[in-house]
Amino acid sequence: MYQYTEFDKAFVRSRAAQFRDQIERWESGKLSEDEFRPLRLQNGWYVQRHAPMLRVAVPYGELSSAQIRVLARVAREYDEPEADVYRLASDAQRKLGTAHLPTHHAHFTTRTNVQFNWIPLSKAADVMELLASVNMHGIQTSGNCIRNISCDERAGVAPDEIADPRPFAEIMRQWTTLHPEFAFLPRKFKIAITGATEDRAATDWHDVGLHLLRNDAGELGFRVSVGGGMGRTPVIGTVLREFLPWRQIMNYIEAVVRVYNRYGRRDNKYKARIKILVKAEGQRYIDEVEEEFRQIVEHDGGPHTIAQAELDRVGASFVTPQLGRQAPRDGTMALAVLNAQAAQHPMFARWLQRNVALHKDPSMRIVTLSFKRRLQAPGDASAEQLDLVAELTDRFSAGEARVTHTQNLVLPWVHADDLFELWEAARAAGLASANVRLLTDMIACPGGDFCALANARSIPIAEAVTERYQDLDELDDIGEIDLHISGCINSCGHHHSGHIGILGVDKDGQEWYQVTLGGSDGSATGGTAQPGKVIGPSFSVSQVPDVIEAVLSTYLDLRKDVGARSELFIETLRRVGLDPFKAAANCVRTTAENIA
Repeated sequence: MYQYTEFDKAFVRSRAAQFRDQIERWESGKLSEDEFRPLRLQNGWYVQRHAPMLRVAVPYGELSSAQIRVLARVAREYDEPEADVYRLASDAQRKLGTAHLPTHHAHFTTRTNVQFNWIPLSKAADVMELLASVNMHGIQTSGNCIRNISCDERAGVAPDEIADPRPFAEIMRQWTTLHPEFAFLPRKFKIAITGATEDRAATDWHDVGLHLLRNDAGELGFRVSVGGGMGRTPVIGTVLREFLPWRQIMNYIEAVVRVYNRYGRRDNKYKARIKILVKAEGQRYIDEVEEEFRQIVEHDGGPHTIAQAELDRVGASFVTPQLGRQAPRDGTMALAVLNAQAAQHPMFARWLQRNVALHKDPSMRIVTLSFKRRLQAPGDASAEQLDLVAELTDRFSAGEARVTHTQNLVLPWVHADDLFELWEAARAAGLASANVRLLTDMIACPGGDFCALANARSIPIAEAVTERYQDLDELDDIGEIDLHISGCINSCGHHHSGHIGILGVDKDGQEWYQVTLGGSDGSATGGTAQPGKVIGPSFSVSQVPDVIEAVLSTYLDLRKDVGARSELFIETLRRVGLDPFKAAANCVRTTAENIA
């Protein structure tokens, strides 16, 4: 993990002190609401449907056990609204039939940040000072700036990795933080980096997507895509450079952002994202970026060219940690023990298949702790669970965990001969659901239970699907599938990239849901990134679980065998097209209307 320098630490502490002063001036009336709003947003504080929401930055997803313990403490001591606020919120939810308003929880997001939904602004300064004590903050988790940079959660440990993206992400984090040219962009700006052959960071869905690769000469560089994004207009990024030498990446991003700053729409926030500019201008935008890049390199001398010494300095933080033992057990012996344990414990065998991945070190494994289970919103973690995760992280993963794009946590440094002991401990903590990449391992935003922008709730849909599909044999038979749920068109649940996507919409003041099929985030399961297609008019909240069941039943009827395995859902869908699935979904609507 990156080790903060004394400058880094002092900077984060001073920012927390500055925010305390801003809050005190706002509370005393010296700052108006309009003056205070941009200041709180610059530190990650929103005001949502019922209470403030804090977004904490987790650069490239890495968390130490000390940081996890502080997040647990924030959840336990501060994530609780005033009684009258919670009562009013609960009353409003009960009118909709159910209440989904847990307190003392953190929430993992698709861009590997952590959010809290109930911290009163009167306690915000105390929280920011507590976070600063472990080098955490909310800087640039909001606003029209370059946001937290995300990475593949297996960075540095994946067998398919070409180069570790984390040193580049950290150099960019330092460069973009409070950079004046990047502070007042037309709209928010998101960067994702991967260094592996499989894109586990959904890079093509970002404003800038960076993919490390080597050219025919063996030189390291980036494939650069620009203009990806979801929201009202889902767009896959356009490749501007198939290969850019790694030293030039920041000069090139500066050119990308300068042209965006110059021509991006500022009169309409729905048309202000860079994806709209790239789509509208096409080759003209690319030509402008290339000319700006030439000017930066030739005229300005390439001021942000990365020196090898700087890459080495930052990269020195991203080395194999002290793993607590001299040498692992013989690999063959460890595998034999694992096989024997799996034969004796079928649930452990399932967990090995679903939640454990190969590591670049053959004696180690990458383990996913699942935060997808009954009676808990996807990506939510209670204070107690966070404390347990911190303990597991210390015992089994050299004190390091990673937040994933799919709202789980990964332990990246687990010895293969510790897997059974880890499984037992994770199972006792309720974090060993063997459902990774299966239907119930869904992505979902907080939706209308918390978000003021949402048209509908996400959590009840996720809960209904999870409740219906509890049989692991059935889930395994259905196979790998991405279900993504968003409460509104802003797409925080990434519904556009789901093999099955669900979008909450408003229909005469009622909650309805639009269903899309065939999306992909670019990972191995879905292949090339692409948005899903709508399969018809929206469905009522009660119809959605039946629609999902109808779509999956159609898939099971139509799938074929491919060698020794069955087709995945996305493979069958692409082979036969949307029509059979659309017909199955519409039968649900027709049946419901006839009953009504």
